[in-house]
Amino acid sequence: MFYSIRHCTRFRYSGPVSESLMEVRMHPRTEGAQRCLTFQLSVSPRTRVTSYRDYLANTIHHFDVPGHHQELTIVAEALVDSLPHNDLTPLGPEAWDELDAAVAQGDYWEMLAPSHFAQPSDLLQDLTRELNVKRRSDPLSLLLELNAGLYQGFEYVPRITHVDSPIDDALRTRQGVCQDFAHIFLALARELRVPCRYVSGYLYHGAGHRDRSANGATHAWVEVLLPRLGWLGIDPTNNLVASERHIRTAIGRDYSDVPPTRGVFKGDAKSELAVSVRVAPSDSMPEADDEFRFSSDWSTFQERGLDDLEQAQQQQQQ
Repeated sequence: MFYSIRHCTRFRYSGPVSESLMEVRMHPRTEGAQRCLTFQLSVSPRTRVTSYRDYLANTIHHFDVPGHHQELTIVAEALVDSLPHNDLTPLGPEAWDELDAAVAQGDYWEMLAPSHFAQPSDLLQDLTRELNVKRRSDPLSLLLELNAGLYQGFEYVPRITHVDSPIDDALRTRQGVCQDFAHIFLALARELRVPCRYVSGYLYHGAGHRDRSANGATHAWVEVLLPRLGWLGIDPTNNLVASERHIRTAIGRDYSDVPPTRGVFKGDAKSELAVSVRVAPSDSMPEADDEFRFSSDWSTFQERGLDDLEQAQQQQQQ
């Protein structure tokens, strides 16, 4: 499947600000069954946009707007090719020993340790006992059981928590959003000594899919490391194993590593944030919305792989 993605972010300030420093993590990853064929980042006011890759191969764009401004707009557009994922291979009880042997090599310690948003707590221990979170059967079966348990035991309620909310807020009310459910799953899986990481990205909501997560927004889920399967995506918000509909932009220990935007500015002003996301099956970029028509006031950072796009189209036609 080809997916076109448009992610629009607009900051409005109550008064003039200056020296806006911003990092952006919206570039879809290219690995495994997913390839980012084209990417474009447009920013207003005009500024120079540069990029680098961190140690987990996330692409990070960054820029500085030095002049006075009362609005900052970022539009990220991408075309992604996502292939169907392989069927799951059953794992036996011996998979726990295989997992421990892989962990003993010392490569996954940071994905096992508590992180900023995935911390142990009394409420987490209550949930651990409720869901009987202990090693049994095989790792895959147990993790899928936990996935279903979170889906059934928690209600999806937009804006009930904030981006900086600890997991105890969702554990106390049994309500939250995809970020909360991902952090709770991370904490539970790490209690089992299963390496796991937070995934930030997008989910295509097509006809016939009964997803709880909101359309028109970013999405978050978890990847767990399993013997013979590698990194497997698990989506506790929707009780799913990640598929070609899940489009990955960044991975980290938790949300604090991979926010779509992170920045600071100089000025005594309050900020207002508006975000919209559109994901659609496509073989080309969608037309720009009237609100985001590009003009001379925009700067644009482009990465294009047209040869890859043509090759992918030919492969799908064969």
